[in-house]
Amino acid sequence: MSYAAKYISEAKKILEALDISQIEKVVEKIVQVREASGRIFFLGVGGGAGHASHAVSDFRKIGEIECYAPTDNVSELTARINDEGWETVFVNWLKGSHLNERDAIFIFSVGGGSHRHHISVNLVAALKHAKEVGTKILGIVGRDGGETAKVADVSVIVPPLYPETVTSHTEAFQAVIWHLLISHPKIRKINMKWESMK
Repeated sequence: MSYAAKYISEAKKILEALDISQIEKVVEKIVQVREASGRIFFLGVGGGAGHASHAVSDFRKIGEIECYAPTDNVSELTARINDEGWETVFVNWLKGSHLNERDAIFIFSVGGGSHRHHISVNLVAALKHAKEVGTKILGIVGRDGGETAKVADVSVIVPPLYPETVTSHTEAFQAVIWHLLISHPKIRKINMKWESMK
C-alpha cells in the first residue's frame, strides 16, 4: 500500500470514529454565544493559529458572530511577547478584550496544552482565565486533549488512532469539523458564494 493510500485509509477510520454528539453540543454552545451577543475568541499556535484566522473570517461572515484571533494582530502579539512573555500572550490579550461570561474561547490544538509538560502554556493560561470569568470553553483537539479537554464545556477529540501521524490528522480534521460547524443550519446565516450560485 502506498503512503497516500495508507493515509487516506487512516483518515476514513478517524472520520468514522468521531463523536458526532460532541460536535452537536459545540453547535448548541455557539448558538448560545450568538444569542447572548457574545464573542468567540479563537486560539491556536502553529497550524492552530492558521485555523483560528480562517475560522474568524468564516464565523464572522457566514455565521454573523463577532469573532477574533489574537494571532491575527501581529503588532500587538509580538509587542506582548516582547514585553510580557510568550506564556501570558493570550491571557493578557483576553483580559484587554474584557472576556466575560457571554463569550467563548475556542481552542485549536493537537495536545490541548499542558502545564506539566510545558507545552502550549499560553493556551493553559487562557483556559484558566476563561474558567475564572465564566467564559464558555470549546475546542477541537487531538491525543488526550490535554488541559483543553479537562476544562472545556465541550471539546471534540480527533481520535488519535495513528500516533505517527497524530499531528497531521488532528490538524486536518480540525478544518473538517469547524467547516462542518459553520455550514451547520443552526449556525450558518449567510449562504456561501458557490452554494448560492445557480
